[in-house]
Amino acid sequence: MRQLRQTLRLHLESRLSLRECARVLGISKTTVGAIVSMARVAGVDWAVAQALTDDQLETRVYRPAVPRSSRHLEPDFALIHQELRRPGVTLQLLWEEYQRGNDLAYKYTAFCVRYRAWAAALKRSMRQTHVAGEKLFVDYAGQTMPVVDAATGEIRRAQIFVAVLGASNYTYACATWQQTAADWVGALIGTLEFIGGVPRLIVPDQPRALIARPDSYDPIPGRLVQEFSSHYDVAVLPARPGRPRDKPKVEVAVQVVERWILARLRNRRFFSLAELNAAIGQLLAELNQRPFKKLPGCRHSAFMALERGELRPLPASPMAIARFKRARVNIDYHVELDGHYYSVPHRLVGAEVELRVTSTTVQVLAGSVRVAVHAYSAIKGAHTTLAEHMPASHRAHREWSPAKLIAWGERIGVATAAVVRWQMEHRPHPEQGYRACLGMQRLAREFTPARLEAACARAMAIRSPQLRSVTSILRSGLDRQPLPPKPAQASLPLHENLRGPHYYH
Repeated sequence: MRQLRQTLRLHLESRLSLRECARVLGISKTTVGAIVSMARVAGVDWAVAQALTDDQLETRVYRPAVPRSSRHLEPDFALIHQELRRPGVTLQLLWEEYQRGNDLAYKYTAFCVRYRAWAAALKRSMRQTHVAGEKLFVDYAGQTMPVVDAATGEIRRAQIFVAVLGASNYTYACATWQQTAADWVGALIGTLEFIGGVPRLIVPDQPRALIARPDSYDPIPGRLVQEFSSHYDVAVLPARPGRPRDKPKVEVAVQVVERWILARLRNRRFFSLAELNAAIGQLLAELNQRPFKKLPGCRHSAFMALERGELRPLPASPMAIARFKRARVNIDYHVELDGHYYSVPHRLVGAEVELRVTSTTVQVLAGSVRVAVHAYSAIKGAHTTLAEHMPASHRAHREWSPAKLIAWGERIGVATAAVVRWQMEHRPHPEQGYRACLGMQRLAREFTPARLEAACARAMAIRSPQLRSVTSILRSGLDRQPLPPKPAQASLPLHENLRGPHYYH
């Protein structure tokens, strides 16, 4: 205290320099400068110092230290980190909300510096800012799970699919038998059903099952992926080959699923894929409910708060998963699929078409045009034929039945009906009879029904009701000649070896 008053007297009244004051009082020049500076800030000159007691002077110059926490109100950086994932939210907006009505708030620059320092302490994957409802990252895990066939004891390895939303880390996982295009798309459909909506982007790798032509800049997706994108109105943006940083979220999610789900199932035996998926589903619910270590809430709460409302609605019905196959139209205007034959328009004979096959339907595509649709059949060797695909002659042939052909013959005449019946009854195969009757119809158009009836009568009279006989009779004009008389039956000659009817009574 004595040094305080003496320092002020020497510097303010005697006008000594800081160096001279320090030499007189035996203290450092820095200490003298600090005292003079604090007195200036407190508004204390020598006249004021003289009017104050020692205690008052000390209290006036040496203000009590203000705790750091009371100088500034520390922001809730965890909440700020989550809010930044909402669409359109910026640090400027969050700072304005933070400092509104707060005298102890940091300035904008200090606010940004402190937030970035806080975010830098998080994991690398957590430092990236993902907009809510924007990206769904997907991949298959490297680890597989064994499934035992209860009947044979054979062990089959199931593949593990993993998906994670960018903003909330909400995670989905399921098991599939393979990693085919159908498995990928089926797992994606299951993911969208699980989260109850559709994001704007889906980010996978570039497996050949999904991408027909991989490329770092312009990958071309496969047919099934294109159908999936169109049905759910979602874009598929594959990560660049060899660039895992394009999808770090799912890389971390795969590790989390392997450690928190698959590791807990390692000692259990599963006898079906459905049983394995049920077990994964139970642990998945627990995983999404686990609290974050450095952020408030959990995956599920973050999903409900941030992303659920930003997802677009699902379509009215899920997509039917299809497979595609190239086929060539046979000469009988049919294509083969799994041993069954399906008709296509006869004009496409010899052309190459594409088959779109689901569990219930078979669609035939010529280029981008659908030319035929059939119900899927697993009966091998059988045919599914639509009448409109047949040539006119084949269609007319198909429309005839035995009863219809006989009725046509009866409209011509008794003899014609008899010849038609003979074709139906005496041909080795019904198709042969149909063709013969169609030939008779042609003869009726060529020679008139009356002449056909007369020719059939002559053919029946000579016991030769074949089509070629009727044709020969018409072309030779024999139908215009009278029928030959029926030969009279001659009486049997008498002979001793011939027994009369009385012999048997």
